[in-house]
Amino acid sequence: MVPARPGRSPEPPRRHRGTAPEAAPLLPPSYVTSAGSSLSGDTGVIHVVEQEQDLQWALAEGPHPPYMVLLDGSLFSREVLMQLKGSSRISGLAVAAASPAPSQGFSPGLKCPNDGFGVYSDTYGPQFAHCNGSQWNPSGSGLSYEDFPFPIFLLQDANETELIKDCYRAHNVPGPGAAAPPFPLCALQLQSHMHAAASTVTCMRRSSLQSAFSINPEIVCDPLLDFNVWSSLQPINASGRLQPEQRVVLAATRVDSHSFPFPVSHSQFPTPTPVIPFPSQETFDYIGSSRLVFDMEQEKFPLRLENVGAFLELGQVSLMNNSVLWMHTDPVSRRNQSVDAQVKQLLSALRNSGSSSGVSLQEPDVSQPLPPSSFQRFLRARSIPGAVLSDHRAEFRNRYFQSIYDTAESIGLRYPEGMSPEEQLEHVTDTAQALARVATLVARALFLLAGGQNGTESIRANEKTVARLLFGFLLNSNNSWFQSLIKPDQKGILGPFPQHYVAVSSPTNTTQLLQAVLGNLTGISANLSREQCQNPGKTPGTMPELYEYWWVQGPLDGNSSSRIPGCVRSGVRLSPALSPAFELRRWDSREFSTWTESRWKDIRARIFLVASRELELLTLALGVLVLLLSLLGTFVINSKASLLFGIPAPPGSSGY
Repeated sequence: MVPARPGRSPEPPRRHRGTAPEAAPLLPPSYVTSAGSSLSGDTGVIHVVEQEQDLQWALAEGPHPPYMVLLDGSLFSREVLMQLKGSSRISGLAVAAASPAPSQGFSPGLKCPNDGFGVYSDTYGPQFAHCNGSQWNPSGSGLSYEDFPFPIFLLQDANETELIKDCYRAHNVPGPGAAAPPFPLCALQLQSHMHAAASTVTCMRRSSLQSAFSINPEIVCDPLLDFNVWSSLQPINASGRLQPEQRVVLAATRVDSHSFPFPVSHSQFPTPTPVIPFPSQETFDYIGSSRLVFDMEQEKFPLRLENVGAFLELGQVSLMNNSVLWMHTDPVSRRNQSVDAQVKQLLSALRNSGSSSGVSLQEPDVSQPLPPSSFQRFLRARSIPGAVLSDHRAEFRNRYFQSIYDTAESIGLRYPEGMSPEEQLEHVTDTAQALARVATLVARALFLLAGGQNGTESIRANEKTVARLLFGFLLNSNNSWFQSLIKPDQKGILGPFPQHYVAVSSPTNTTQLLQAVLGNLTGISANLSREQCQNPGKTPGTMPELYEYWWVQGPLDGNSSSRIPGCVRSGVRLSPALSPAFELRRWDSREFSTWTESRWKDIRARIFLVASRELELLTLALGVLVLLLSLLGTFVINSKASLLFGIPAPPGSSGY
């Protein structure tokens, strides 16, 4: 995904949207920015780079530029890409995904994620602004924020990569002494033309003008858009407002990366009520959480900021070292004695819950700021006592943050060989056990924060549920459990490779799945017919202002292919995750995210053989010569037609 922020001139985002390329898929968004190709596509002679010294042929020595570089994934680094970017001899880049993932790590994000959009600034904790003293993502290369003058594609299919290499070996390998290979040469064309221009300010202004004055407007870019998923363990009127004296505990985690929803107890909690929001699009400068805060301030959400008594966020927790989690708090707000006392109460509840959950909790130095988190956006608006749980004290333990290698394998999610997908769905891995302990910790802490006293030992996360969540969200969403949770018309959201990247169409597949899963875990079965379930407002006693109703496919009926459908009632709801900058039409905002995505038509790639320039010129010359000779021959034949073909005889008399 490419940002289009004010003050910068990155080109439109690279987002594959439906059209299957002929030879290679587009590099997934949020990894590398690019200017896209020309309207007709960019073409170059293929050169395979498997070692860094192979670059010199494409950058300096090769006699047939421009070159399309097929780069081994292990060399995909900032240093290499900057060399390619600085050369006019490069027309495009195809990257073969590394397998296994690079051992040294790879992250195309920033060393200071979401810099400038969190709580720390020149006026709030200036000593912590711009990750001063806390480089959270040291592996970050910043490639996602670079503007490249050529298209970049990712080849995830080894067969496609080998096909290109075979063509290269047959035609393009330099001869002895680095002699130029003879023609014909193997070439590659990448087509991914983008329509947006310059920045969000420019492309949104152009799209707005088109929409206002054209019957068939040509929209060139769209703001990133999705929905936040939220639920409460006690029903809240979605169209009403909590009273100022009512308090809630927010337990949040982001969903636009490989995070997971944690199961919670179905016990009834005393006030304050735990509310569980799942902010979306947090990768792109806190779109989801900033919209939540904005809606609370504008009274477009059932909660107000003054209703939030405490905030507990689950960050990166899958790479724990010796079952240790770190409790991060904000040192600036804790200078207030009242806030500090409430934070200590929150930390005490966590410690009490951790001692019996198998998780060890530690607190970093009191002078350390918060890591990148949704909680920072709430602190920008109000001093709220809160904590962020993570598996890292300072820098991320995840070496593949925001990269194609941030997968189930990178968090140690492994299964015994020979298991079928359905067996893997039910298999409780070591990772599932560890995360179930974290879920137990969080659920027990919420119980204590909500006023509970005794009985926390009975609150325990179901390891099999956690195992199913991991498998479904990280490996294969098209499994029997997810199939039973969705509506009959949602079959299209299931697929073998779940994607957690944001888009401009909403709600995304992950958002819809999360809503269905959370509804199943926190809701109950309602004894309603399909018609009543889909139109609850017409049925007395359903209270649609408090609950959402879903008619789901249900589980399979024994060994048959038919299902047992039913109605589910839950408090899970969606709220928009569109940056307030677009609602306010402040496209140059420095307070809110202003990311947009370009529109395009065709994305494709093809390989073919090209002749030498001399042969091309000779072919052109012969073509022109044949054309001239044809014109001359046509003129001569036409002028001598009477001599060549004779004068036609006059028509004779006709008899009837």
